[in-house]
Amino acid sequence: MEQVDYAPATGVLSSIWLLVAIPLASAAILLLLGRRADKWGHWLGVLAVAASFVLGLIFFIKLGGLDAEHRSAQLSLFDFIDVGSLKVDFGLLFDPLSGVFVLLITGVGSLIHLYAVGYMEHDADRRRFFAYFNLFVAAMLLLVLGNNYVMLYFGWEGVGVASYLLISFWYTRPSAATAGKKAFLMNRVGDAGLAVGVFLMFTTVGSTQYDKVFSSVGGMSATVVLVMGLLLLLGAAGKSGQFPLQAWLPDAMEGPTPVSALIHAATMVTAGVYLIARSNPIFTANETLQLVVVSVGALTLLIGCVIGAAKDDIKRVLAWSTVSQIGYMFLCVGLGGAAYALAIVHLLAHGFFKANMFLGAGSVMHGMHDQVDIRRFGALAKPMRITWITFATGWLAIIGIPPLSGFFSKEPIIAAAFERESTWQAWTFGMAALIGAGLTAFYMTRLFVLTFHGPARWTEDNQHPHESPKIMTIPLILLAIGSVGAGYLMSTTVPDWLNPVFGEEQAEATGVLSHTVITILSILVTLIGAGLAWALFRRGTALAPEPAGIVVTAARRNLYTDAFNEAVFERPGIYLTRALVYLDNKGVDGLVNGLAAGVGGGSGRLRRLQTGFVRSYALSMLTGAMLVVGAFLAIQLGWLA
Repeated sequence: MEQVDYAPATGVLSSIWLLVAIPLASAAILLLLGRRADKWGHWLGVLAVAASFVLGLIFFIKLGGLDAEHRSAQLSLFDFIDVGSLKVDFGLLFDPLSGVFVLLITGVGSLIHLYAVGYMEHDADRRRFFAYFNLFVAAMLLLVLGNNYVMLYFGWEGVGVASYLLISFWYTRPSAATAGKKAFLMNRVGDAGLAVGVFLMFTTVGSTQYDKVFSSVGGMSATVVLVMGLLLLLGAAGKSGQFPLQAWLPDAMEGPTPVSALIHAATMVTAGVYLIARSNPIFTANETLQLVVVSVGALTLLIGCVIGAAKDDIKRVLAWSTVSQIGYMFLCVGLGGAAYALAIVHLLAHGFFKANMFLGAGSVMHGMHDQVDIRRFGALAKPMRITWITFATGWLAIIGIPPLSGFFSKEPIIAAAFERESTWQAWTFGMAALIGAGLTAFYMTRLFVLTFHGPARWTEDNQHPHESPKIMTIPLILLAIGSVGAGYLMSTTVPDWLNPVFGEEQAEATGVLSHTVITILSILVTLIGAGLAWALFRRGTALAPEPAGIVVTAARRNLYTDAFNEAVFERPGIYLTRALVYLDNKGVDGLVNGLAAGVGGGSGRLRRLQTGFVRSYALSMLTGAMLVVGAFLAIQLGWLA
């Protein structure tokens, strides 16, 4: 695939730096003014992100007016690093790929910001929340707009810091503080891989600029490409919550619900998909690397489905759903070729219906006094009519019911998985994607039915469910519209739009199953999964945990992944730290302190010999002289021979 030469930004596109500057400036203002901005700070946060969306839309339209060969705008602001042979430009790149991400981040982000005004109304620190919120958006925009891997990494770390601040926003809760630290530490594992990958790029190519790295891939050895790609994949897995670094993502639900929606729908979890998609020349150059990416995606999507089916917390079910849906995207980008664009289509559709459902979950919690256990809901369709309707559109979209967006974005991924050249790979990954579709329909239908249908199972302290205010329901309605209609629109336009980044769409490959058969099978397994869940849970479920089999018990315990991490990494790390502390205290410090004590004690004893009396010194001199004379006599007499 030939790489597009990034054209310099001119005209209105020379202002793309405002996309990052506006939310970043608003975050700085809210943090610096402190309590003086409490009364209006939240509105500044909303307007800043909305302004970035309007600008992004203007830039997007302007970019669309250019011919495909020159559909990019690169802006160099200043030299960020200039040390020896390392020269890093602080520059931005607005092209078809970064353009769609900008619209997703700022568009869906604006609706989540508006929703948060109502959701956080009674929080005394709402102004600080919006400051962190806008810092998060600014960092994410820098991540997708950077024109080199160092700028991407700069935004990558900014997203990590902002996510820590938001997940642990209610830091007085031990669970929130722990979840924030867990997210930060697990992300650091992936970040280290990304950093080493960037170092390898510089040592191999001498640059971290996208165009220079991609144009040099053909001259790299297969081993270098494989190692570089695996390091990038490690970073992507950490940020997007993919196996084996997925454990932090569900725990991020300890943050306020708007944080969950922003992280899981439009921003942080999509960063890993963006990294692989942006680095497509590297991943396309090595088939082994592509196979690893597909395997990680397939395994993760099944893990997310199985665990999500056993959870009772409404937000954690959605969180594991995110793990699974991002797994679909990883599987897709690993397929290469035209599948890159299919992954972006599903990513965009997922942004609508997942934000819709997370905000819908927040609306349910708002009307049920922060209750999160779906076993204690039921019969909410009538008192929460708008939330029910909008949540239903998200539910139907994510399980892939035509003609909603999820059908047009996920069904092509299943078909692409069955089109692998290797027969065993086609059947393995195709069946994984197909089984995942059935499991998704099962656990999402379980969530929907237990929340809104069946008998009321409310506890005494929340017997009066009510609809959320308009400032919260209007974003739900707009996201529901996107969940319904965005899929077909994006599936017919986005692939062509992304051709300058991923190359012209290749002729349709021949799979082990025809496209028609795959479509019928995907709809069939979806209906079976949804029907089974409806039959099992339409009358509710037990409030107390029931005895469960091996699979359900394992799923409730996250397939023992947390226990594995604790046994293999956490506890050995703790013991190693304790051993090193003991060695430092008793060994290193003991040696130093012992030497100091020996010198001090010895000097103290020697000091006692200095009495100040002349007779003592004369006696010492006489004794010494006698010893010397005695030694000479002994030598002369042969006693010491």
